Amino acid sequence: MSSPVLLCDTKGMTNERWLECRAHGPKGDIEYTVGSSDVAAIFGVSPWTTPLELWMIKKGRMKPAVKANALQLEMGHLLEPIAAHFYALKSGNRVYDDTYMYQHADHPYALADFDRRFERATDGEPGILECKSTTYRHASDWDDGAFPLYYELQLRFYLSVADVKIGAFSAVWGNNPDSDIAMPEITRDMAKEDMIFEKLDEWIWSLRHDKPPSMSGIPTKLAMDSLARIYQTSNPALPTVELPKKCEPSLRKILALQKDIDACQREVKRYEEEVKAHTVRIAELMKEHEHAVLETTTDKLLIDFVSKTTRRTDSGALKKKYPLIYEEVLNTSVSRKLKVSAQPK
Repeated sequence: MSSPVLLCDTKGMTNERWLECRAHGPKGDIEYTVGSSDVAAIFGVSPWTTPLELWMIKKGRMKPAVKANALQLEMGHLLEPIAAHFYALKSGNRVYDDTYMYQHADHPYALADFDRRFERATDGEPGILECKSTTYRHASDWDDGAFPLYYELQLRFYLSVADVKIGAFSAVWGNNPDSDIAMPEITRDMAKEDMIFEKLDEWIWSLRHDKPPSMSGIPTKLAMDSLARIYQTSNPALPTVELPKKCEPSLRKILALQKDIDACQREVKRYEEEVKAHTVRIAELMKEHEHAVLETTTDKLLIDFVSKTTRRTDSGALKKKYPLIYEEVLNTSVSRKLKVSAQPK
């Protein structure tokens, strides 16, 4: 390995210019790039982005989705100096800023700029510090020296670009530095690094040869949300698609499951009607009372029969009486649901 190529200083750089440098280098001469936040998506383990969505963005066929958690991201950015401060205080290591963007010496597509660098107090060994923040709900992800896989891939990518041997996280989730911070460290592992860059090399090849990745292995909700962002609304003007034979097992399974769902819904409706039938006599006895009780030899049956008032806007009346206001407050949502039907030949 050899030292990385120093590309530019990002200090004072606008976010727009930083994105330009991040996408194609400061001179605009790198066809495709990979940054640390891309690595987990390329491996299919990102909680936020699928490989296909990232691929479409890199190809310029779609724009990155607007982040729904913009304030959370801003909070994370503001907490970086705090995470770095307490890492330095608790570890004794010297932490310092590095505002440069670097290019991997052997993989020119790999670009990185780091949260912080550090020098280990015991021997002066240089390292990369990743500052993270999380919620109490996800604090257990950092128990006993553990860390999420998608962050590990990010930090190992950094170690390779920087050509250093050690890295550390400083993850905070509360206001008590004695208990609400995790500082796990990792050591460079060349076998894992080779595996990472073999995958990234394949990814760059797929971009250059226009071979998009599939959604295989991606969690269902993430995959469907991503496909909705990529392809958006359906187009009635497009012709019917002829699917390949390999799709038949999935389609047959969907067809069978649709029938099972219909049968379950009919059964639920039948049960609900039976409940209503038994309710009539009880409601007649309770009259205006909200609660009742029935003592038995084995237990006590508690009955609640409470009125609830629900107020809904009469959209028909609103549209008729105030059409302009109706259009202003109309909330439009788009969804697509797959339905399979079998037609005998």
